[in-house]
Amino acid sequence: MAKVLTNKSDILWVSDEPAPENVRTAAGDLWDITPFKPDEPLNSQFNRSGLAMIYPNGSSDDPRYLSSVIKQLDRSSAVGIFLLPGSSQLGWNLLSQRNGQFLYLRHDASVEQISAHLAAASSLQPTIGNLRAELHATEAMKAKPDGIPDNLDEEMRLAARLQRDFLPRRLHEIGPVRFGILYRPASWVSGDIYDIVRLDETHVGFYIADAVGHGLPAALLTMFIKKALQTKRVLGNEYKIISPEVSLSGLNSDICEQNLSSCQFCTAVYCILDTATLQLTYARAGHPEVIHIKDGGEVDTLPAQGTLLGVFPEASFECRQIQLTPGDRLLLYTDGAEQILMEKAPQPEEQPENIIANWVNMPRDEMLLKLTNEVESNANSNHLDDDVTVMVVDIEK
Repeated sequence: MAKVLTNKSDILWVSDEPAPENVRTAAGDLWDITPFKPDEPLNSQFNRSGLAMIYPNGSSDDPRYLSSVIKQLDRSSAVGIFLLPGSSQLGWNLLSQRNGQFLYLRHDASVEQISAHLAAASSLQPTIGNLRAELHATEAMKAKPDGIPDNLDEEMRLAARLQRDFLPRRLHEIGPVRFGILYRPASWVSGDIYDIVRLDETHVGFYIADAVGHGLPAALLTMFIKKALQTKRVLGNEYKIISPEVSLSGLNSDICEQNLSSCQFCTAVYCILDTATLQLTYARAGHPEVIHIKDGGEVDTLPAQGTLLGVFPEASFECRQIQLTPGDRLLLYTDGAEQILMEKAPQPEEQPENIIANWVNMPRDEMLLKLTNEVESNANSNHLDDDVTVMVVDIEK
């Protein structure tokens, strides 16, 4: 088989396991296999190598892991090759339905198959790099008088304003429950969305959703989420509050039915709080777990099983309940916030709740200010790598 590359190049090996024999043989004398560094942002390593092989191993059916890798790959100029077990139903469905700068095949593929994929990826990578460079050049022209027309810039401003109009105009105060929000798009528009809905006199529903991707396609999907997520059904003079797992199931079916060509996946967590009894009901769809800070300072997370939205039309989502008490606090956040928290971690494997634990005694507004400072300190020329949204829910004493 003819090889495309004439000089030895690096392949970034993204896995906790060493490269297997079939991959090492396929790399041969043409590519060096370089293990990734778990304590460094993955998109930076993607950019340096240009070519990557991702072997999720035990994480091949972990929606958060897969969506995170795809996001970081999309923000780089690299081409990735995913190696998946044949039994990885979620991985195969997610990658086969999504357009992106990656290829995929079985982890036990033959040396010839892997060699062919490496050759195809290395041929594709220069095109991706050139398109990325052209995009950066176009963005740089915005500051020049003879650059992009003012009307395009104005249209983006209007799109950002329209998206913000879909967000809550005020944060509800129901009984002892108080809300706080940090919302920081990476660019003009955001792939994150949140909402707080008063369902009746004692129940309030709130959620955060995160479209896999960024820019306008992701922002458009958030608008769809806002309108498609059902919180209650009204029949004549009666109504019924829809439980979180049913709401997410309906939203998942609606997204799948659209057969979107890009940015068709998202994560979400939806909660309903009875402000009279302080019972919380929640469900999760591939989203970071809610952090629960108990009165007294103990910190844990609220787990629940649920895959990405937009992958399996018949997917189900686990519903759980927990009893809150006065003085408790909840933190809902997107993975853009998680990424920034991880960069502040003393150890690469540190969990977000352990970092947040340092701030549990701060008042809500002070805590949000602290988080905002962390976000802004990570902004590069006023631009973040990913959208950041954090919702704080306090049960006042």
